[in-house]
Amino acid sequence: MFTKELDPTLCDNRALEPTEGPIAKPLVVSDGQFIEKVACNFTHSHGDSLPEAATARNPHLAGKPFSASSLSVIVHPRRPHIPSAHMNVRFFLVQDEQLHWHFGGGMDMTPYVLYEEDAKTWHTSAKQACSSNSQYDEFKSNCEEYFYLPHRQEARGIGGLFFDDLNKPDFESCLLLTRNICSAYRTAYSSIFQRRKDHAFNQVDEQWMLQRRGRYVEFNLIYDRGTKYGLQSGRRVESVLASLPPRVAWHFEVEPKTATQRELIQCLKEPRDWLNV
Repeated sequence: MFTKELDPTLCDNRALEPTEGPIAKPLVVSDGQFIEKVACNFTHSHGDSLPEAATARNPHLAGKPFSASSLSVIVHPRRPHIPSAHMNVRFFLVQDEQLHWHFGGGMDMTPYVLYEEDAKTWHTSAKQACSSNSQYDEFKSNCEEYFYLPHRQEARGIGGLFFDDLNKPDFESCLLLTRNICSAYRTAYSSIFQRRKDHAFNQVDEQWMLQRRGRYVEFNLIYDRGTKYGLQSGRRVESVLASLPPRVAWHFEVEPKTATQRELIQCLKEPRDWLNV
């Protein structure tokens, strides 16, 4: 997985957290020259009743025994020209009158400095992960709708892919999609990371990054279904919240001060077709 392929000079302190029995293996990498924190979580949970966060769209599955597996990766850079990026894929198996299964997941990117080249790289890889143009268009639209902060009237980032409750056309196709997303995330983010890691920055840039991270935290704690599911399913809180950045800032009524900052905010308020800019 991506975290295992990081250059050891990028993240200096690597610590494997205690595993939650045989079902969870979180890995947190932190305090590097270029990366402030990487969290990679694999979980496998099961129980007698699906948590509420997993049945809101499928009320007929409420109270049913289930098994669920998930892999997620989140990267928070130390340098503002490198974006944060998130990937998650998951699989649910539910014992209804007959076995019910579905996949979910996606990939999204949260830049602090907007680069059109990076956005195109990201969305090109996302589109290549999909089986058709229409699937990419649908999952891109889902991503823009899901990773949105209504109280701020802006998106969390520049989007990517998002899907849930997917069980068509067949198991093999859905499994291939999730594998493709893992590969697309690694390929696109590695390319963007290498392109931006040596860009110079100043204190103004860093403060802007920390302020924008506040939006990331707001989404994860208020709206994210994965956070709600993790807490409702009884997982260890440290693992559920491992995706949060180590540093963040909230300042009263902060307005963008530079042209690049204003361009980013405009982009977050108006989704773009990055492959046809």
